[in-house]
Amino acid sequence: MSTAIQKAMAYATLAMAALLSVGGYAAAAEQTGTGQPHPWQLGLQAAASPVMERITDFHNLLLVIITAIAALVSVLLLIIIVRFNSKANPTPSKTSHNTLLEVVWTLVPVLILVFIAVPSLKLLYFQDKAENADMTIKAIGNQWYWSYEYPDHGDIAFDSIMLSDEEAAAAGAPRTLATDTHLVVPVGKSVRLLVTANDVIHSWAIPAFGVKIDAIPGRMNETWFRADKEGLYYGQCSELCGIKHAFMPIVVEVVSEERFAQWVEEAKVEYGFNDNSAAPTQIAAAVQ
Repeated sequence: MSTAIQKAMAYATLAMAALLSVGGYAAAAEQTGTGQPHPWQLGLQAAASPVMERITDFHNLLLVIITAIAALVSVLLLIIIVRFNSKANPTPSKTSHNTLLEVVWTLVPVLILVFIAVPSLKLLYFQDKAENADMTIKAIGNQWYWSYEYPDHGDIAFDSIMLSDEEAAAAGAPRTLATDTHLVVPVGKSVRLLVTANDVIHSWAIPAFGVKIDAIPGRMNETWFRADKEGLYYGQCSELCGIKHAFMPIVVEVVSEERFAQWVEEAKVEYGFNDNSAAPTQIAAAVQ
């Protein structure tokens, strides 16, 4: 093997190692603070749910496969350039067909796709619906904010609206991601999330949970998540829903079971229906 080809293979190996280190960075790194993007972040956000853990594993598997394919193709191209240029091979072969080669380059991609399909379908099935969910929450998209309902906890209902730049700065919260109220859930509990919209198509998404689902008027979509770590987790509407699409963030506050039970009693008084009265009061203060 020529020196040029050996160098090319060495560079391809180094490139593959670098890409793999980038892909695994988010899973290995401990984020400081909350579930949100941070400066110089590489890869996906650190997983905070079993769904996101599986998504990260699947992403890393695909990264290995596509990097290996890209490296192989690059090496083959370099071999052809070096060994079969007009100087090194002035009399080219007249061979036009190779049955074995044609079978291999057809069969190998099929086998790779089948290999990818198995974990892909298992992941899609796993993240589809909650089995034996501990609680249900309804998220409703509006132009341009989110409303939440807790049908299992006294019909608590409230709106969640983005804080202004001044309010976010005063609270030490991230700009365009913080809201006046939080979707509060207990740690370690499976949450069935029912998602719909009142006007146009929105999309409820929390990267750290591996959740992204469309909110469609007249239709109820379902997904689930289970937060395994306490803290604040941020997301945004991920659908082009209008002029203020970029200003309807999502904040999920994951608390202990004891704190959640306390919050439910407080929320029933502040946000619940009283004597079947009209719609609940819109929230004006963040959940602490």
